[in-house]
Amino acid sequence: MRNTIIELKSADLTLGNAAASVHVLRSIDLKIAEGEAVGIVGPSGSGKSTLLMVLAGLERLDSGEIIVRNTPIHTLSEDRLADFRGRNIGIVFQSFHLIANMTALENVAIPLELANVKNAFDIARKELQAVGLGERLSHYPGQLSGGEQQRVAIARALAPSPAVLIADEPTGNLDTDTGRQIADLLFAKQQERGMTLVLVTHDTALAARCSRQIRVASGQIAGDSHAETARLATVSA
Repeated sequence: MRNTIIELKSADLTLGNAAASVHVLRSIDLKIAEGEAVGIVGPSGSGKSTLLMVLAGLERLDSGEIIVRNTPIHTLSEDRLADFRGRNIGIVFQSFHLIANMTALENVAIPLELANVKNAFDIARKELQAVGLGERLSHYPGQLSGGEQQRVAIARALAPSPAVLIADEPTGNLDTDTGRQIADLLFAKQQERGMTLVLVTHDTALAARCSRQIRVASGQIAGDSHAETARLATVSA
């Protein structure tokens, strides 16, 4: 049985103030194992993207606990949390979030340099070659296609060798064929490196490629294919 790498306990979060406040997450309990590929799905406004941001350490809980790699990250200061996230969690966004006046190589290398990683540019070059961009190292984001920009973002996320890769609608801004190529790349890297992959998507075909699907509705977990499989196995036994 695989070890738990992410755990949420009674996770609760409200965003906004007074009349504009929204209870986004409601007492969520969740365990994700090492090496799992988990797809989080649900309607717009269900809380799935906020849940992902909590798992990535980018959103603080009001109450409850979040434990990643045996570290209760809800207790960490902002500086310690940023350091932990930089070493353990890679993040890929729908909108790429590349720095326009930096080359592909610099976009991947500079975060490593800021984290005092040795040979940052050598690592960045290797990661860009691994995602098929060995000939685009000196290109700026504006000179790259959407798919190429997302490959740079994936290389940047993979460069610190994270144990967990978080992806928020990673194919959302791409056409169907390019989106499929990016999905292939994500799952290939997850398998190759034994990482845990957690992604939010509206794409049912992409979610179906995950080994586990979690459905979120009204800030709660409304369905979990892992839990359902376990229940059926118990019944059949």
